[in-house]
Amino acid sequence: MNLMAKYKDPSLFRYIIKNMSDLSVQPLTFMEFCGTHTQAIFKHSIRKLLPKNIKMLSGPGCPVCVTDQKEIDHSIALSHLQGVIIATFGDFLKVPGSDGSNLQKARAQGADIRVVYSPLDAIQIAQKNKEKKVIFLGIGFETTAPIVAASILKAVKENISNYYVFSMHKLTPPATKAILNLGEIKLDGILGPGHVSTIIGSLAWEFLPSIYNMPFAISGFEAIDILKGLESLLKQCIDKKPQVINTYSRSVKPEGNTRAINTMFEVFYEDVAHWRGLGAIPNSGLSIKSSYREFDAKHQFDIEIPDSKVLYSYGCQCHEVIRGLIEPPECRYYKNICTPDNPLGACMVSSEGACSAYYLYSYE
Repeated sequence: MNLMAKYKDPSLFRYIIKNMSDLSVQPLTFMEFCGTHTQAIFKHSIRKLLPKNIKMLSGPGCPVCVTDQKEIDHSIALSHLQGVIIATFGDFLKVPGSDGSNLQKARAQGADIRVVYSPLDAIQIAQKNKEKKVIFLGIGFETTAPIVAASILKAVKENISNYYVFSMHKLTPPATKAILNLGEIKLDGILGPGHVSTIIGSLAWEFLPSIYNMPFAISGFEAIDILKGLESLLKQCIDKKPQVINTYSRSVKPEGNTRAINTMFEVFYEDVAHWRGLGAIPNSGLSIKSSYREFDAKHQFDIEIPDSKVLYSYGCQCHEVIRGLIEPPECRYYKNICTPDNPLGACMVSSEGACSAYYLYSYE
């Protein structure tokens, strides 16, 4: 029997939905903090099938969406430098800068920008183009940071001197705290990110029930995974016993992946990071240690980026979507001006963004 078959079983799906409907007694609001969850929830129409009194909100779990505007402008500016090759993940190409430009337009104007699937691909580009300076745009959460750190360690080991990383990496737990500290929305439970938790472990989330009295359930990404996580949140609310429940134990361990964590902190250190919609959050970003500064694009390329005061997207409300204040259809630009082909904001660019998920799966 296929190992994953039980996670796709329609009868089990219906059973969990019915059980949640039978248990459900009061209005509850849950938030998923993972962009892959957002995509899966929409893809499987889970929001529509949940009991009417359970509301789902999408949080700041899309790394492209939460990247600060100044970092986007900096990335575009790097692409215009002479003798530089930019290596980036594909979903970063169309994120608009403050003046309406983006990496895709920069490439059309002659910038050497290459889409890669891993920073190790960028290492290979550097080895094959020794006369060029290759800058990898490091974007993502705890899931991508270890492999980016490993790429720098590989560059050290193999004496690759033309490889650089522009680190925009961010850490998930501090952003979770920031959302709760803002107090703008009332949450009754949080669906925890499976990929991130695979790296940092379930113990990293114990602050949520102990400090915030917040139910938390780590979930995988199949429809049954997500429903089991939501069912756990519902039961915690009914029992009034907030905990960290790991419903994704086939991947997530209490201590996480210690080898990945050690690799990450061999190269990076926790630093203040600026998040779209959330502002500056202490100890929520990863900067390259001084011992590896020769690979740090922020220090090796002299570029001054002014603060972004007026965005190209003007009335784009991506920053409010990220905080759960509005749903994408409440933005006046959604679907009439702002589409995946013509995104005005980052939430419509990435497939993990809430606006993109709404648009692709025709919720409104």
